[in-house]
Amino acid sequence: MPEGPEIRRAADSLEAAIKGKTLTDVWFAFPHLQIFAPMLTGECVERIETRGKALLTHFSSGMTMYSHNQLYGVWRVVDAGEVTETNRVLRVRLEAKDKAILLYSASDIEILTADELAVHPFLQRAGPDVLDMSLTVAQVKSRLLSPRFCRRQFAGLLLDQAFLAGLGNYLRVEILWHAALAPEHKAIDLNEAQLDRLAQALLDIPRLSYQTRGRVDENHHHGALFRFKVFHRAGEACERCGTVIEKTTLSSRPFYGCPGCQK
Repeated sequence: MPEGPEIRRAADSLEAAIKGKTLTDVWFAFPHLQIFAPMLTGECVERIETRGKALLTHFSSGMTMYSHNQLYGVWRVVDAGEVTETNRVLRVRLEAKDKAILLYSASDIEILTADELAVHPFLQRAGPDVLDMSLTVAQVKSRLLSPRFCRRQFAGLLLDQAFLAGLGNYLRVEILWHAALAPEHKAIDLNEAQLDRLAQALLDIPRLSYQTRGRVDENHHHGALFRFKVFHRAGEACERCGTVIEKTTLSSRPFYGCPGCQK
């Protein structure tokens, strides 16, 4: 499943295609959404917000489309009027004069008023978005030490969207390696230096992934480039201590870590 950085990059491409443009055609596959098509035609997409792995498409009328890709949903940008060849099932089409954005295969889609958005169950449960640039290390540290989260093992906590929205398995693996922590640890057992290092990594790793993943840095020695340190690297040497990276399963997901320096 795509994690927060991939969802945010998808939202960026959708915004680049359609933000601020008048919608000339709106289409929904699900009958309960079809009543909204004529209401949204002629409106503009003002912005596309991410809340973890959910997308919020905000229209100029004040309505918002909530969508969650789950395992199979995917967005595409095409030219207006273009018919795409795919085995996927189209769920949503938002078209402007020159471009259209298409949502395939997703089933979790709703059109909400501002009041409905404020009490949406998923959004109510979700924690702060890890890519919200106003979120600070101090706030993350406070969240780690809160009674709700401080006694939970990191193996499960870092997959819980109620803790920080947008984290997922590869981020869990990389964050714990960068913080030099084992997945069995709990925040209540850490010293100040460990807490500070983890809180910093919880912001730095997702943000670096968002900014750079998928791009080749020809001068990588001059600047940061996101690349996996342990994820999918079982059997290779840890670049920090040289111990062989191991693969296990934690919280029903594959986990990669270094038994030498993640103690």
